Amino acid sequence: MKRIALLTSGGDAPGMNAAIRAVVRTGIYFGMDVFGVERGYAGLINNELIPMDMRSVSDIVQRGGTKLRTARCLEMLTKEGQKRAVKTLEDAGIEGLVVIGGDGSFKGAKVISEDFGIPTIGIPGTIDNDLEYTDYTLGFDTAVNTCLDVINKLRDTMTSHERISVVEVMGRRCGDIALYSGIASGAEIILVPEVAYDLDDIVMRINRSRANGKHSNIIVLAEGVMSAEAFTKQLQEVTTYSVRATNIGHIQRGGSPSMADRMLAAQFGNRAVRLLNEGIGNRAIGIRKNEIIDMDIIEAVSMKKKFNYELYETLQMISM
Repeated sequence: MKRIALLTSGGDAPGMNAAIRAVVRTGIYFGMDVFGVERGYAGLINNELIPMDMRSVSDIVQRGGTKLRTARCLEMLTKEGQKRAVKTLEDAGIEGLVVIGGDGSFKGAKVISEDFGIPTIGIPGTIDNDLEYTDYTLGFDTAVNTCLDVINKLRDTMTSHERISVVEVMGRRCGDIALYSGIASGAEIILVPEVAYDLDDIVMRINRSRANGKHSNIIVLAEGVMSAEAFTKQLQEVTTYSVRATNIGHIQRGGSPSMADRMLAAQFGNRAVRLLNEGIGNRAIGIRKNEIIDMDIIEAVSMKKKFNYELYETLQMISM
């Protein structure tokens, strides 16, 4: 394989640039011509290819976002859009493709591999950690640490005013950001889409903590449950405590990637190109039990994400 391309698709995630760097430089190591596709699948459909070399990925390993930019592309869901995307690859002589993104991006990669025969490798780049086949996705660790930093600062001011802080983090269908940032920050309560909450139980736990001498409380709320403002309103109707809502928002997507995400990016990108160099496609890269793995991308996208109830129960035991 002498000519490959890569793109970033869907929501951006810290570590995407580090993965781009790893793909480009590994490709060059194997003597390949490497092309970047700007703006994800939309750029692939519109023939937005740029040649990449060693210098084009210098000084990006520490940067958040994605050098190639990204977009969500509904046209890629259509046969016409898929054909145009593949024509761009074929016209440029591209023999293999690396796609960095989440579940939706992987579905596009699956189509390119399965229906059109172009070897394609998926790298899981999404802060949500919502892909079951891999223990961690690229960007998740950084996003959690960003939330952790915000929650730590909120804890200081909530303690000073003896308030309750309801902190909304990302996660429409997957509560992992809330779960991990909540446990790591010592939050008293975590609300996730996977577990129904009982408002009376939450009030009881807050009252108990206050009776035990705690003067403030942190509630970490995944956006898939409801907004921080809506839950704050519910809580204020049944308690006399002062409650404040904070939505961390898109800050979670930005910032310099953590060491963990930079290491994942290097290993994911390297494994992806190694597979393409062997003519292997239709695979998804991941990490399980601290080992880099690859598996059939069709199987990967079909696996339903399982919530870690053991971790959730850990919070219930240690958040007194």
